[in-house]
Amino acid sequence: MSIATLQKQLAMKSADKVELMKYLADLCASIGASMIDNPNRISLSSNVDDTVTNANISVSLGLIVTELVINALKHAFPGRNQKGKIEVDYSSSEEGWTLTVEDDGDGMPAESDTKPGLGTGIVEALAKQLDATVEVADQNPGTKVTVAHLS
Repeated sequence: MSIATLQKQLAMKSADKVELMKYLADLCASIGASMIDNPNRISLSSNVDDTVTNANISVSLGLIVTELVINALKHAFPGRNQKGKIEVDYSSSEEGWTLTVEDDGDGMPAESDTKPGLGTGIVEALAKQLDATVEVADQNPGTKVTVAHLS
């Protein structure tokens, strides 16, 4: 889904440049349409600055967003009637860039004996490719994952 959205945007342009605002908004809309059964129950939004980047970086960011949003949809709102929101934010400056995916769901278990899943490994590997760090924080309620790259 992530790569298909990127390919669609690249097909409209002749260069290797991707407008992250449009790409991540389209990606979130696509994920929401395919995975959220009731948009009045769970909302998914994006807030992205006007950064333009190359296709390789965009693919990695898109895969990270896809994995984190799907993870939030699967784990943050386990009740069939539980309402909530997921927000994707991206901003950049001279110091670097920050991508966050935050939900207001149940949050992380107090003590977890479970091993990190495949998705966690994927996010960490993609962040490493981008020379970025991953930080997971319990928001009480909710969870916030920050992927940051400092120049």
